[in-house]
This record gives sequence, structure tokens and C-alpha cells, in this order.
Amino acid sequence: MIVPMQKVHLVARAVDRERLLDSLRELGVVHVMPADPAKATLDETASRRLQVLRQAIQTLSSIPPSGAVPDVAPEQAAQEVLDIQRRSAEARSRLAALYHQLEQIALWGNIRLSELAALEEGGLKVRFYAMPARSVSEVRAECVEVAAQLPGRRVWVAVAGHAEPEYLPPEAEPIPLPARDAPSIRAEAAQIDAALHQDMERLHQLAHLTPQIQKTLADLELQAEYILTQRSALEDEHLFALWGWVPAEKAPHLADELARRGITAAVELHEPTAEEEPPTLVRPPAWARPIEGLFRILGTIPGYREYDVSIPFLIALPLFTAMLIGDGGYGAVLLAVMLLGYRKLARSLGEQFVQLLTIVGFVSIIWGVITASFFGLTPYEPAIKVDLSDQSRRFMMSLSFTIGALHLSLAQLWQAVRLYPSLPFLNKVGWSIFLWGMYGVVRMFVLGEPLHWATPWPYLLLAGAALAILFASPSRNPIKTLLLGLAQFPLSMLSAFSDVISYVRLMAVGLASSVLAVSFNAMALEIGFWPITVAVLLFGHALNLGLALIAMFAHGVRLNMLEFCNNLGMQWTGYKYRPFSYRVSEEYSE
Repeated sequence: MIVPMQKVHLVARAVDRERLLDSLRELGVVHVMPADPAKATLDETASRRLQVLRQAIQTLSSIPPSGAVPDVAPEQAAQEVLDIQRRSAEARSRLAALYHQLEQIALWGNIRLSELAALEEGGLKVRFYAMPARSVSEVRAECVEVAAQLPGRRVWVAVAGHAEPEYLPPEAEPIPLPARDAPSIRAEAAQIDAALHQDMERLHQLAHLTPQIQKTLADLELQAEYILTQRSALEDEHLFALWGWVPAEKAPHLADELARRGITAAVELHEPTAEEEPPTLVRPPAWARPIEGLFRILGTIPGYREYDVSIPFLIALPLFTAMLIGDGGYGAVLLAVMLLGYRKLARSLGEQFVQLLTIVGFVSIIWGVITASFFGLTPYEPAIKVDLSDQSRRFMMSLSFTIGALHLSLAQLWQAVRLYPSLPFLNKVGWSIFLWGMYGVVRMFVLGEPLHWATPWPYLLLAGAALAILFASPSRNPIKTLLLGLAQFPLSMLSAFSDVISYVRLMAVGLASSVLAVSFNAMALEIGFWPITVAVLLFGHALNLGLALIAMFAHGVRLNMLEFCNNLGMQWTGYKYRPFSYRVSEEYSE
């Protein structure tokens, strides 16, 4: 559920400002809003310190500690990390430029410009020309040597002597000396490469200080939050006032809690108006909380008046992913990895996301049992066959479209329940009916099934369309109502068709995964040399499992975040409820 909020206004004596802020921080329930957003900013120095620490932690998070532990302060270490990062970026850019120069002067080989200059000082002039191969014999000079072949039947010729050549053919084109020679470029590249290795070793040393840098960041974030909250208020020499949002369940007790701490303050509570947008606090049931790991990765927050989709997501996503993976053996591997490496993975991926992947692995095993598919093998007759046969493909497409129509129509009905008893709820009921009619249209186009008056689909289309049009924008003017409904209908109708047909990806990707597994098995068995056979099997199935997990985001998440949420009317326009407290891990900006 999305927790109801109430607006709170707090007014206390100016002399009690620090005590009030400390008490609010202890309570940790008020999401403070700035009375004057222009004043609720950090100074440049504080913002810079926070930015340096955050960027350093982000950089060090992927670097394992090694070597000696540096004896430097956390903020100094963080700044050094950023300096190394900037210096390394410049060095890599310089290396790329040097390698490009080497490619451009590859024709000159290891000729040193200093040696040519020494010859010049000794009176021996060396010049280089490009000319047709047939013209080389016409050159008259003390020394003529073909140095290399050029494109288009041309050659690169070195001409040396104590004087200028007696004769050069008209086709001879002088080749100027390069600005730098290859040995000096390679020497500079080697120096840069050595510096990069030295900087990387230093980063491994600084990685020992990551916990200290994180603690320093947490302390600075607490200070920043206090400053921002203080600057968010209104005050004069007598009064100190601020406002914010409090969960409705906590709001009635706020005044008593402050009084218990010796704070005399006026507390005024209001319900949010239709124009106001309170912060969003999502509190799903305990069993549905693993899905929050996905929302955290995606960075999505529903609006205050939108829906908590935790339960439908947790039901649909593992099912979709299991169909996309299409193999019980892969599900067993995923489940085993999540269970055996739970603590380590929870630290890097987040505990809730690891729990979600554990559920995905378990559901994948169940789907594998139903389809009798384990690492591309079929040990028994499946209840649902997934292969390249026409019968299997038709059944899996039919199943995918059925799941899609059910998924989308439930989203429309959920909206209808929210809108009831106002008349627009009939518009959502109409769309839920129309989606099932469109399901029949999709089956006609994709599966070649009949669509006529002996089937239910035309009636569902007509009934759904009538409700969708007539109650899209109900008003006392029937002509206006009809015109507005008709104007909105065509695009929504096309969207309904594409939404239903989009679920065919469940069949397509799952079938591709199954075929790849079988193909890797066949490829490995044809080799006949068991070490290579085992290597091919391990690599092939690991690659296939990795692709299937990518499909979870590319397809499973898409069907929920786009198709389902679009039919639910979700905009994901919310901002997170962040109470003023002693536990701060959020970002602050100027």
C-alpha cells in the first residue's frame, strides 16, 4: 500500500530551534519541505566535499584493496582518488593519440629523426620521395634506395648524397619528415603506461580506506541534512516554523512526542489537497518486499495517488522470467548461486534483489518441471512441450497472448475499482472487455483462427468500445462526450492491439533459450574429446543463462513497467518519502 500522508505545520520559539530539530531528528517521521526553496541549498564547499566523497566511493567500489594501507585522512584519500581518475583519463586520451600517430607514421618504421639530423650536420643529405616504380631508374643521385611499396604501383624512395640530386623525374613527390619518430612516441607511451600502472596500484591501496570514506560521507550527509532542514524553515527573532509531510498513522502523536521532549510547539495537521503531491512511502506486505530490490535498481517511485504494484509485479515477473529462461536446470543453478552466495551477493546487489532472484530461480525450476527441460535435455514427457514443432509454437503463442490479455485487463479493472462509483469507471471496464476482443483479433492475425459472429470476439469488441467511448469523458453534453470519446479511441485501440501482441516475446525468447541449450549439447557431443566437450557445455549453458537473465530486464520488466503500467495509468511521477532523521543515505544538491 501507499501510506497516506498528512501535511504538518510546526511553529516553535526561535530559542528552541536546535532542540526542535534534534527532537524531529530523533522521531524520524517528518519529511521536511522548504518554505523557500531558494534558501534550502548547501554552500559550494559543502556540496563539493559531498561530491568528492561520493565519486570516490563509486570508483573504489569496483577495486579490491591490496598493498600497503595508506596513512591519509578519508577526505584526502577521496580527493586523491578523483585526481588519479582525472589523470588516468587524460593519460588514456594521450595514449590513444600516440597510437594514432604511430599508425600514421608506420611507413617510417624505426627511423630516428636525430640520426637523420646528424647525417645532415655531417654533410649528407637524405630526402624521401614517392614516385611510380618505373621512374626509379631515372633518378640520378649518389645513392638511390627503394624503401617501401606504396599503393597504386608507387614506391617510397630514399635519395642520399652530399649535394642535391642531379635529376628527379617530374612524377617524384617529396615526402616531408614526420614531426616525431616512432621510437620517441613509443618511449612516451611506455612512460604513460607505467604511470597508469602506478596509479592503479595506488587505487588498490586507497581501496583499504573505503569504509572510512563511507563513514565520513555519512557524517557529512547528516550535517548537510541538518543545514538544509534549518534553511528550509521560516524564522525571525521570535519564531521558528517549518512544514512537511508525516504518515497519517504518526501524525496524531507528533505533538505529544514533542511535548514529551519538552518542546512547546504549535502543530497543525491538514489532509493533502488535490493539487498537492506528498512524498510516496510504499509499504508492501512483508512477503512482497523482494520486488523493492528491482524498483531500487530501476529508480522508479510511484506517485502518491498512483498504485502500489509490488504484489502484481512479484507474481508476474518471476513467471515471465521463468518462461524466458525456459529451463529448470538454469533455474536450479540460479537458485543454488543465490542461496550459497547469499551474504556476499546481498552486500553487492542488495538483500531484496537477491531474494527476488531466489524466487525467480524457484519458479524457473517449476516451469522446467512442467516443460521437462533441464540443460536442454528432456528426461520425460512434458506437460507443455517447448520446441520448434508447429504445435508447440502455436500453443506457446496462445498461452502468451492469454497471459497478456489477463494481465492487461486486470490493470484496467484495478483502475475501475479505484474510480468506482464515478462514471469513468465504466470506461475502464469497457477497455478490459475490449482487450479480450482484441485478444481474438491477435489470434486471428497470428494464429490464423476465425473471427466472425459465431465467436465471442466481435461482441466483446463492440461492447468494450461502446463503454470506452461513451464514458471516456462523461459530461452533460452528450455530443461533447461522444466526440471526446471518439477522438481518444483510435490511438488507444492500436495501443491495445500492440500491448496484447507484445506478450509473444514470452514464447519467442523462451523458445530461443531452449533451442540454444539443445544446440550447445549437440555441438559439445560432436567434438568427441571430453575436456573440450565439458568446456563447451559449461561455456554454452553459462552464456545462455546470462542471456536469459538479461531477457528478464529487456522483456520481463518491460511487460510489467510498460504494457501493464500503461494500462494501469501509471506515470511513476512520485518522489521518495525521506524523513528528517539520524539515518541519512540520500544525495544532496545545491
